[in-house]
Amino acid sequence: MKIAIIHDWLTVYAGAEKTLEQILAVYPHADIFTIVDFLPEKDRGFLKGHKITTSMIQKLPFAKSKYRHYLPLMPLAIEQFDLSGYDLVISSSHAVAKGVITGPDQRHLCLCYSPIRYAWDLQHQYLRESGLGYGLKGWLVRYMLHKIRVWDMRTANGVDEFIAISEFIARRIWKVYRRKSTVIYPPVDIQAFEIGEHKEDFYLTASRMVPYKKIDLIVEAFAAMPDKKLIVIGTGPDFDKIKAKAGANVTLMGYQTFEVLRNHMQRARAFVFAAEEDFGIAPLEAQACGTPVIALAKGGALETVVDGVSGVFFDTQNIESLRDAIRRFEILSWNAVKIRDNAIRFGSQRFQKEFQDFVQKNLNYEGKK
Repeated sequence: MKIAIIHDWLTVYAGAEKTLEQILAVYPHADIFTIVDFLPEKDRGFLKGHKITTSMIQKLPFAKSKYRHYLPLMPLAIEQFDLSGYDLVISSSHAVAKGVITGPDQRHLCLCYSPIRYAWDLQHQYLRESGLGYGLKGWLVRYMLHKIRVWDMRTANGVDEFIAISEFIARRIWKVYRRKSTVIYPPVDIQAFEIGEHKEDFYLTASRMVPYKKIDLIVEAFAAMPDKKLIVIGTGPDFDKIKAKAGANVTLMGYQTFEVLRNHMQRARAFVFAAEEDFGIAPLEAQACGTPVIALAKGGALETVVDGVSGVFFDTQNIESLRDAIRRFEILSWNAVKIRDNAIRFGSQRFQKEFQDFVQKNLNYEGKK
């Protein structure tokens, strides 16, 4: 059986790429198709010599740094991949990968991280945060997103079965495509983390510094609590803006290696998470270290954090709600082993088995030969 895996783009080694890594572990002879491949050499180990085919966008001007600007061309680009020689097509999609063209005798299974966020329910937030909520440029972007929505809805019909990465995303898939989906939670490399025996008196958050991650909210909340220490790991477009809001009790470390991040997760009193995420791997990595999580009570966190056992929730993305949650967190006692046990439910081997079982159910395919 010939298998093609369609991945939106290979530019960073993040959550979607870690999931792709586990799919490739199950199907090591699959070929990969992607819009662009600019993955740094240091992050390419998991690809292990797989044949990779890129689209026409790979060779367009400034594609390496501005590939997202070619979004209007991506539907056309993804449709140009000739998959006629494959029996099984697996799309790993948060943007356009599911739009590949397949025939009636091919099975197309889509692992959907989300319908295109900035084209559907998050469009207004995206336009506002990008400064595109008004003016001629804003209207052109709105029209482009409208065309993307029409295309995205049409191509949902080419998918035989959807996999959602959380119940939250399953509801979004139903809302957008009116398609049922099977939930298979993404893999978390639990074995890469160990319980930190000694917790220290600081809180931690770690993320790319982009608006929806709400790192600015966390920093402002701690700036209003000068007796509590916060460490922030990560960088991104909002770094300077967030740094300007930090008080003396807030340390911004910028980008750090995995080893440094893990060390801080193991030592932190708690991990703070204020984004409405589709799933959210970082809170589970913290829990794998026996570190409780203070999380927004929306999105995937509701499925990965157990209130009062592995963390606490706050209801609203504002300073007072977060501060109340921190106060509530500090009067509770925490068991690091129970916290890690909650994270173990989301391990990589579990993902591989559930994914392979799903394919077998849909294809009566016996997996690796």
